[in-house]
Amino acid sequence: MQIMQHLSSHIHYLTPYQETDRPILAAVTGTKSTLLIDAGNSSAHIQYFIDQLVKLDISPRCLVLTHWHWDHVFGMNQANTTIIAQTMTTEAIKQMQQWSWSDEALDQRVEDGSEIAFCADAIKKEHVETRDILLPTPDITFERKLEIDLGRVHCIIEHVGGDHSADSTIVYVKEDKMLFLGDCIYPNIHVTPNEYTAEGALQLVQALRQYDVDTALRSHHTETWDGEQFRHQLGILETVALLVRDEDNDEVFIRRQLQSKLERELNEEELEIIEQFINGRNRQQHNG
Repeated sequence: MQIMQHLSSHIHYLTPYQETDRPILAAVTGTKSTLLIDAGNSSAHIQYFIDQLVKLDISPRCLVLTHWHWDHVFGMNQANTTIIAQTMTTEAIKQMQQWSWSDEALDQRVEDGSEIAFCADAIKKEHVETRDILLPTPDITFERKLEIDLGRVHCIIEHVGGDHSADSTIVYVKEDKMLFLGDCIYPNIHVTPNEYTAEGALQLVQALRQYDVDTALRSHHTETWDGEQFRHQLGILETVALLVRDEDNDEVFIRRQLQSKLERELNEEELEIIEQFINGRNRQQHNG
């Protein structure tokens, strides 16, 4: 079940739903305008969110996409508002406009490796009765960064990249020191096994560290990070990325080094992060 959350006087978001891979949808409202963050994984998803906003007397004026993956863009047409996207996001959507979303087409893309089974299965669950998916071309395309004045509330939209998707974009609400991360901090799930790369992670950490963050939110997690948790997570990514760059450092050594730095036993998530960095290094070595 998805629940509307109220973060501040001008920030609301809808919690994610794992079963059909619905990510967080958010709204940032100023005195002049409201910015939506992501279009959701279906017309029903975005419409549900808009209906909840209407009850709060909030009307969206524009929407920004955090990246091109299906679960963040399939509700674009139903949003019925100005769509903002990074250049690579727009190009990816133009390609997706040519694709079929039938079961047969999804199964074929899974077979040839251009889609993963998890996403194909989630699409089938979310879009049971109809698969008439319309993806309009975004209205406004930006390359690196833009700032939107919503009326006493200012949002910075910046392309930060990362391993999950090269077009990943974040939204920072200045007045709340609130950072919407989208999926940028997640690993690349479109390869098996999933992976981080040292280069991708270090560039991402550098981009994210410039922001003074009190609260951070990831698209597929209900819980927020406070500023300390956010900076701690960046520190873990940076530490492991630097260690994995040395090919002589094996997984056991990296575990010991991170454990020594944290002065405690590693948790399951931290062990998984190390494994995913090793996966990325192995793939790079294999590809030569």
